Formats: sequence, C-alpha cells, structure tokens
Amino acid sequence: MSTSRTSTGPRPSVDAILGRVSMYRLTTIVLSAIVVVYLLFTSTGVIDGLSTLGNLAALAVLLVASVASNRLLGLLWRRVPHDESAVITALLLFFLFVPLPEAAAGSGSGVGVANLLWLAAAAVLANASKYVLAWRGRHVLNPAAAGALLVVVAQWAVGRESSINALWQTAATQALLPFVAVGALLVLWRTRRLDVGLVFVVVAATLVLVGLTVGFGTPLSQAWQTALYSYPIVFMAGFMVTEPLTLPPRRAQQWLVAAVMAVLLGFPTFADVLGVQAPTWGPLTMTPELAIVVGNLVALALSRRTGVVLRTTGSRRLAGDTWEVTFRPTRPVRFVPGQSLELHLPHRGADGRGVRRVFSISSPPQADDLSVAVRVPEPSSSFKQALVGLREGERVHATGVHGDFVWPRGGRPLLLVAGGIGVTPFLSQLRAGEARDVVLVYGVPDGDVVPYRDELVASGVRVVLVSPEPPADLPADWVHVAAPVVSGDVVAEAVPDAADRVAYVSGPPGMVSAVRGDLRRRCAKVRTDYFSGY
Repeated sequence: MSTSRTSTGPRPSVDAILGRVSMYRLTTIVLSAIVVVYLLFTSTGVIDGLSTLGNLAALAVLLVASVASNRLLGLLWRRVPHDESAVITALLLFFLFVPLPEAAAGSGSGVGVANLLWLAAAAVLANASKYVLAWRGRHVLNPAAAGALLVVVAQWAVGRESSINALWQTAATQALLPFVAVGALLVLWRTRRLDVGLVFVVVAATLVLVGLTVGFGTPLSQAWQTALYSYPIVFMAGFMVTEPLTLPPRRAQQWLVAAVMAVLLGFPTFADVLGVQAPTWGPLTMTPELAIVVGNLVALALSRRTGVVLRTTGSRRLAGDTWEVTFRPTRPVRFVPGQSLELHLPHRGADGRGVRRVFSISSPPQADDLSVAVRVPEPSSSFKQALVGLREGERVHATGVHGDFVWPRGGRPLLLVAGGIGVTPFLSQLRAGEARDVVLVYGVPDGDVVPYRDELVASGVRVVLVSPEPPADLPADWVHVAAPVVSGDVVAEAVPDAADRVAYVSGPPGMVSAVRGDLRRRCAKVRTDYFSGY
C-alpha cells in the first residue's frame, strides 16, 4: 500500500510530517543532527573527547570509506549500491567508536593515521558484511555492529593492540542523552516500533540496575544514572535493535529478538548477581555489538528472511491516479493476506525519498503473481514514476515479507475501514476466499472513482462507500454515506454492530489516527496499518 501526503485537518499530524521523507532519510537527518550537537559539545568542552579537528577527521574517513566501499562492492556483486544506507552505517560507527588520540602517547591531539585507517577498515568491513554475510539476497547482520565486531577480530588477528575501541561512549553521554532520546523516539514512532524499543529498554535497564545495586552495591540513585549515561540502551533501541532489514517479520518475533539482545547487553553487569563471569571468546566479550549480532542470528533462525526477485508482468490503471503493478516471483513467496513487501528499485534521478518503499500485497497467496497498488498523483515521487513505468520482464528486488496486519483466527465478525489506497491489504484478504462476516467502510474523494470497485463487487463483501457526493452508479447492496472523510461517527452510524466486531483500519496517517481513537471507544479491538511518505 502506498499513500500520499494527505491529512484530515489544516494542521499536519506528526505522522504526516515524518512521512514527508523516507525512513532512510529520516534516520540520516536524525543521526546527522546528533552528530552536530556532539561536535558542538566537544568543541565547547561540554563533553570531553577529541578535538573538533579530530572528530571531523574521524567522521570524514568513515563517510568516505563507507560510501566508496559500498559502491565498489556493489560493482563486484553486480548490485546497485544504496549510498544512503552506507552514510547511515558511517554515522552509526562514529557513535560506536572512540578513537584513541595521539595525545595519549604524547605526540599530539589528533586521531592519528593508524587509528583513522582502522576506522576506515571498520566501515569497509561493515559494508562488506551486507554482501558477504547475506542470505538469499538480504544481509543477515546489522552492518555497523558487524563492522565493529570484525575490526576487533582483525586487530587481534594481526597481533595489534586495539587503537580504536567500540565503547559506545558518545552514544551514552549525559549531555547528549536528551538528543539521542528524541531522535530515537522519532525513528521508533515513524517505524511504529515503539513497543519493540520499549521491550529492549525495559529488559536491559532492569538487568543493569539489578546488577549494579545487588551485584556491586551501587545506590539506586546512582545506579539509574549509570544505566542511562554509561550504557547505550536508548541509542541501541532507536537505531540498532529495531533496524528493519534484520528484524523478523512478525511482532511477537521482534519482541523476542529485542529481549534477547537486552539480556545479552545486561548480562555482564547482571552476572555478578548470579556469581558467574561473563564469557570471553578470544578477543570478544559480551559487548553491545556482539549482543546485536547474536540477536540478528536469532532473528534469522526465527524467520528465515529471504530476498525476493520479482519479474514485472504488467501494470494497469485501477481508477483515477491509482495503479496496480504485477510481478511474477522467480520462486514461490509465502505470505499471509495483509502482509507487505519492501521493494528496492534503484532508478535514475532518484529524489530525496530514496529507492525503497513498503507496499501491502493486494493479491491472494494462491495467485501465481504478486501485485501491489500505488497512487501516482501529479507531481509524484521519482520512485512511483519508475514503478509504474516498469516494462514487462524487468526485475525488481524485494527484501522479504513483513507485517502483522492479518485477520485473527476464528470466526469473529470484522469491520474493515479503508481510506483511499488503504484498501490494498483488504483486497488480499478478501481475495483469499475465507468465509467471514465482513463489512468494509471505504472512504474515497470521488464516488465515481473507486479503486478495485469490480473486485469488491465480485467478492460479495458489504461495502459502505463514504464520499462527498454519491456515485452515479452505486452497486447493488452497497450503501453510500455523504461525508468528506471517514470518521468514527460515520463508522458508528453506518455499522450499528461495530462494537461486536474486530476493527482493522488502513489508510493515510491522519485518517488512521482519527478513526483509531474513535473506534477504540466503541470496538473491542482495533488494528491499524498505514504507510506514508511516498
């Protein structure tokens, strides 16, 4: 499913504002802003660290090495590199590492050539992990965590004492924490993974606090400050644990992986309570980056994430500016109706929203082809134009199947509420042919331009069509409600037994937020789904 940047009121919602840029661009902006704050703090003495010149040198080396190595590896693997992903990897590594200044050896205040080379090696190894440590076209490990881990192993292998340390101290500094927390909150809100981040924070903080107070006898008033300012719990929750390409697809699996990472992060501190020592393996100890890598492996075992290669079979205009694009997978793709694909479509002239998008699957699991729908208004993003312009036979890569917007088991009656192109996941569910008591409240701006009108008529589902003006030809058994947008009051009036139904709401962020709040006071359970920023 793809939605436009629309809102139900004159003031854009937080979702609509964040949705104006892609997830990659938002992460880049947030991390860059935190980098700027960090540089200001170190240059003014608020935070002890490298000189401004030393910090800038380290950042420049990481950025150049990351982007250059990503492009070179893309050429070698015959894949189109994603530059913004490489930039994010470099920014994350900047916060992970604390290069030892040459002043420690009495030779100056810079980072030192050898240290900069090791930073470059970390960036190269991080990007190499995307290509070498991959499973069916999709990287297995968080690149920044993998790079941090591999450079430690590399230094140990050549018998060199570590000249850079993955201490994560810049990510857990007291002065920087408010900025890290706000940035993490924005990213987690945008990805709708606040609950996953919260699981990690609660479990990790609990273990660290118990370890400090019980194991080390630290007063609680001091222990919580140590947990916040000396452990990168918040930073990891916002930017590492919830990294989308290494998470399993279902929510319960994501909670489990977050809990595993949190336990591993807190275990070295908590181990004293148990009377044991944290294990070591050669140069490796249970560090934050190792906790993330182990969690990534658990995620892989849970979900067997697979990249998908799709061949374009065609596209068609559904209604107005809404199109459906159809693909034939090169091998069978297993999914549950209501789940989605992230498509990776490099193209010339890509705009700031990037080259990856998430779309709900509109076709049923039993179909040979996979289809997605997209609204292409004027003007439109470069991604949309490239997607609907695909020629038959052209290949597109998808990172796998994701999502929990699926119908519950059993025969409970369902209330489906869709705004515009938000009807897409419901099409997959209705086309699957499961016999359920379902009513669909479908809001469109023009009653005569209804995407998937014929398919909905053929499905036999009860439809309440919401539009400002009635259509010239209202299908039999459909009901029209004259309203500018779908609202909780409209739903309650059109569906008197809404309180007895499980509600599913899908559409633009503003509409979803408004309807969700109203329905939660009327329905036993409400599930929501939206994608913005396309």
